[in-house]
Amino acid sequence: MIEKLKGIEERYIKLEQLLSDPAVISDQKKYQEYLIEHGELNKIVPVFREYESLLEELKEAKELLKDSDPEIRAMAKEEIPGLDSKIEAGKSKINVLLMPKDPRDDKNIILEIRAGTGGEEAGLFAGDLFRMYSRYVESKKWAIEIIEKNNSSSGGFKEVVSLVRGKGAFSSFKYESGTHRVQRVPETEAQGRVHTSAVTVAVLPEAEDIDIDINPADLKIDVFRSSGPGGQSVNTTDSAVRITHVPTGVTSTCQDEKSQHKNKAKAMGVLKSRILDAKIREEESKRSAERKDQVGSGDRSGRIRTYNFPQGRMTDHRIGLTLYKLDNIMEGNIQEIIDELKTYNQAQTLKEIS
Repeated sequence: MIEKLKGIEERYIKLEQLLSDPAVISDQKKYQEYLIEHGELNKIVPVFREYESLLEELKEAKELLKDSDPEIRAMAKEEIPGLDSKIEAGKSKINVLLMPKDPRDDKNIILEIRAGTGGEEAGLFAGDLFRMYSRYVESKKWAIEIIEKNNSSSGGFKEVVSLVRGKGAFSSFKYESGTHRVQRVPETEAQGRVHTSAVTVAVLPEAEDIDIDINPADLKIDVFRSSGPGGQSVNTTDSAVRITHVPTGVTSTCQDEKSQHKNKAKAMGVLKSRILDAKIREEESKRSAERKDQVGSGDRSGRIRTYNFPQGRMTDHRIGLTLYKLDNIMEGNIQEIIDELKTYNQAQTLKEIS
């Protein structure tokens, strides 16, 4: 590990020299590449330098154990356990920083929320989840844009598909895929009985042209008139677009824009992401060594979380996390949950590679 870290430090020093080189500064493309690489290494190098400093302090403290002065020996003996603890913590931090990074982590995402069992109550909760995620996106200074939606008669969504733009969006949202269960008294329930409903969430990294190549001949494109709740016409032109990838049967629809061209572009973006997601899942299913307890597996058939409104409780079943601040969570304050899931996943990965 030390050898690898010294190599990283050498590259970091070299990058500092390159970033002050006039020839590099004048080449903005090259300069930006080096700046991004320097920023990534800057997360590791200071931690490594502190780790090395602690190792040196421990070495010196152990030398002082041989000192002829009993007071100095006692002081050194008292200092060593604290240094050992700091070194172990530093080593753990370095191991996390050296973990292979998911190449999709910085990507934008396609966020799909669909009402499941529970009728209108499920549709209402789909709307609540979309609002929760939208608030979280706003707190991160990211952007969210609806691509496709199918409103329910009660004011929620039967389905809503959106694009979230922001550096690190997939990294934060990738643990949200799965079935979200809600337990609460519906507004229409006169006797105050708690009902259980379910909503499914799918998180797909936005596909780029370099990720997937689609043959235009494999596409079937249909245009139709946009419609709102109850089938009423939203506009008078055939601007809505449905694209079907014939070989896989994957489809995507967009009718949110008034322009057919814009709807087609958005639908194509979702289609590519869905095809890429299916391809990734097929590859992952073939890996016999894939660990079953990894929370990032995105199994949408499994119940991952319960939101119990009468008790004000949220429970994430994958990691046994329970928080009694549901109102706060539904306002988009989900960073604590995301951090706990990331920490758990990191610990599982470290176990696997150690």
